[in-house]
Amino acid sequence: MLVLNNIHTDELPGRTLSVEGVEYLFCSGTSYLGIARNEQFKQHLFEGFHRYGTNYSSSRNSNLHLRVFDEAEAYLAAYSGAEAALTMSSGFLAGQTLVRVLQASGHFIYAPGTHPAMWLNETSTTVTLDYDKWVKQLIVEAPTLPAEHIIIVCNSLDPLRARNYHFSWIDALPENKQITLIIDDSHGFGVTGANGAGIFSQLSDKLTDNVRLIVATSFGKAFGIPAGIILGDKELISQLRLSSNFGGASPAIPAYLYAFLHSEMVFKEAREKLLANITFFRQQLSCPALFNCIENFPVFYTQHESLCPYLLENQVLISSFRYPTPTDDAITRVILNSLHTKEDLQRLTELLNKFQA
Repeated sequence: MLVLNNIHTDELPGRTLSVEGVEYLFCSGTSYLGIARNEQFKQHLFEGFHRYGTNYSSSRNSNLHLRVFDEAEAYLAAYSGAEAALTMSSGFLAGQTLVRVLQASGHFIYAPGTHPAMWLNETSTTVTLDYDKWVKQLIVEAPTLPAEHIIIVCNSLDPLRARNYHFSWIDALPENKQITLIIDDSHGFGVTGANGAGIFSQLSDKLTDNVRLIVATSFGKAFGIPAGIILGDKELISQLRLSSNFGGASPAIPAYLYAFLHSEMVFKEAREKLLANITFFRQQLSCPALFNCIENFPVFYTQHESLCPYLLENQVLISSFRYPTPTDDAITRVILNSLHTKEDLQRLTELLNKFQA
């Protein structure tokens, strides 16, 4: 029998994955739009490689400036509803650059489940409350803090246990303090919001003058671009451009930004297919209580760890691993993507409907 933690393969998964000669339906990973296996996107990427080569081994602050960076960042700002945008070579680097630039300017408060990319240090991981309890604590404690500037770091949603986050608590924050709200939208960007533009525009119109919104996100999940993005006001983006992290790091690969700019319809069609897959899956599922889920989001979390070996025996590979440490309970999820066919989903739901928890 396959040991889940020891799967080795030379094949990139898409809708399926071949392991030791056996084909598995692949319902895992974070390539929600299936871009890594999208042939149209691949053609645009080849065009980008032909134009810009395979990598740009230089600093964005050098005396040579490639227009594709400015073009991509202008597009991302307009697309998301932000004043300005900045791309970096990874979501992790984008997050670390952001918190390092802001670290001396205020008091950081971390919500549960924040990614290591946003941590100032290891003590940032000590939040053990669930989201709702954390919100109640935040509303009570924020007005009592001596710091005039409070920096709140939070995910846009919980991609592990498939829980949506509300942000009505922003209205209860103290008006006599400067608030910076950093949202990690790595799992929502490309899928949630208007045309997949994520959370920025959903929150920006609701904020008071003392609240500054910044969104940091991986570009590598739904969109399949190996890069990171920071969305915010022009003053912030200018400040980040002056940082040593930005100037000292290689930038995002230009060919991928070129492909992104030429793939608007590719992403649109993939997003429509993903939403159709989610709707069909939920319609065919006769045991919805088996999962936690978010409307129009492709992650379905279950507390039943036994679902994973059951599906594996039937050649379906889902996500199941212990997180955040090897001693924690397993996070078990069925994850859909745009590449799945109706036949795939029918097969999957037939198995799920027969599952005995």
